[in-house]
Amino acid sequence: MQPLFLYNTLTRKKEEFKPINPPLVGLYVCGPTVYSDVHLGNCRTFISFDMIYRYLVHIGYKVRYVRNITDAGHLEGDRDEGDDKFAKKAKLEQLEPMEIVQKYTVGFHDVMRAFNNIPPSIEPTATGHICEQIEMIKQIMDKGFAYETDGTIYFDVEKYNKDFSYGQLTNRKLEELLEGTRELSGQDEKRGRLDFALWIKAKPETLMRWPSPWGWGFPGWHIECSAMSSKYLGDVFDIHGGGMDLQATHHTNEIAQSQACNHKAPVNYWMHTNMLTVNGVRMSKTAGNGFLPGELFTGDHPLLERGYSPMAVRFFMMQTHYHSTLDFSNEALQASEKGFERLMDSYNTLQTLKAGSSSSEDIKALQAKCYEAMNDDFNTPILVAHLFDAARIVNSANDNKLSLTQNDIDLLKSIYQNFIFDVMGLQTEEENSKANDVLAKVMSMVLDIRNKAKVDKNFPLSDEIRNKLTDAGVQIKDGKEGASWKI
Repeated sequence: MQPLFLYNTLTRKKEEFKPINPPLVGLYVCGPTVYSDVHLGNCRTFISFDMIYRYLVHIGYKVRYVRNITDAGHLEGDRDEGDDKFAKKAKLEQLEPMEIVQKYTVGFHDVMRAFNNIPPSIEPTATGHICEQIEMIKQIMDKGFAYETDGTIYFDVEKYNKDFSYGQLTNRKLEELLEGTRELSGQDEKRGRLDFALWIKAKPETLMRWPSPWGWGFPGWHIECSAMSSKYLGDVFDIHGGGMDLQATHHTNEIAQSQACNHKAPVNYWMHTNMLTVNGVRMSKTAGNGFLPGELFTGDHPLLERGYSPMAVRFFMMQTHYHSTLDFSNEALQASEKGFERLMDSYNTLQTLKAGSSSSEDIKALQAKCYEAMNDDFNTPILVAHLFDAARIVNSANDNKLSLTQNDIDLLKSIYQNFIFDVMGLQTEEENSKANDVLAKVMSMVLDIRNKAKVDKNFPLSDEIRNKLTDAGVQIKDGKEGASWKI
């Protein structure tokens, strides 16, 4: 197994990946908060970690992939303020909170299936692990890093920072962080400006509430991931991932909670996907340039010229490194669509290639380059470039411009299967499969008629068929093995 290097957000450098208990790898990714439709930024994160999961499995690791569902009644914002998200949505739609949870969880899974994401090994919910969260809070309090104020439990950041570095993930000192927060008001229950809630006292109108040693309430946002990751992956595990927007607050607080509880750094490698932009502007609701996956598929959005298939979008995302900003535009999506079609066309051509007696290409070297790209922090843009090299070789061999042995062809098929389908998670469009089957049969019949016309020297009819197919958008190519076609 070749060494794998990945960028560690905690150390801010690439490091060789060395699992704690090889070949088992513990991977935790922060999942969606299911009180609204999953947005495209979430999708990029989940698609990126699906690719990472796939590659780890491909190179021989057994991966326990945990991706949580946030379905407890957390508050709006990171300051433990505002309304209960689920209660707010439930009242608006006149539903029970768990109806909201069910509706958007099903929607999330539908989107993940459309993008061909593999389900995680374990998908725990916050509401299913209230006991574990309460137990962890009790341990943090016993260690002296949390305090109670009228039924709400707060984490004491400044006390924690005396023993550990609170801003280690973002490489910021406590003094810098304090400068960016408002002063406490006289009515504030917190002791320190950066303190955050581990458990929140329920108001009379709170719909989602549970009993605890401190009265009825609900867990804070950050404690759920600490409790669930330690339950399924242990106090220290290999990889924790999510979007870069989670670094400064959610993941920083996760580290603090886990380290306060166990006096150990909980994760060896932190990985974060970068933000999305639209025509160079950061994607957001306030900017009016955010769109949902369904809108992207149908084209039902003012910024979209038309819809784009899930596989074209997935391929588009793979053409930018997960740690880099990804910019959406119609031009970029359409170029990606053409690139995806080119790969799929060459894959179909590969299935019909005839072997020659000699080889004029080093396919083994190309395969090695594919692995080198993925072992360099999952560098899918470089991998895609090598796959286009593979497509060029296939098309040149089909045009008799170079020769490939049967071993070369088999190796190319392996490259396509391993990297395009298994690792990148691309697939042919299912919704067009039946239509394509019918079209293939019709085209076979038409080409048979054209071939008979050529045999009978009825060249006007042969040319007429070619010309009419060209007008209809079907390209005919004559070769030694007969005629082939593509749209």
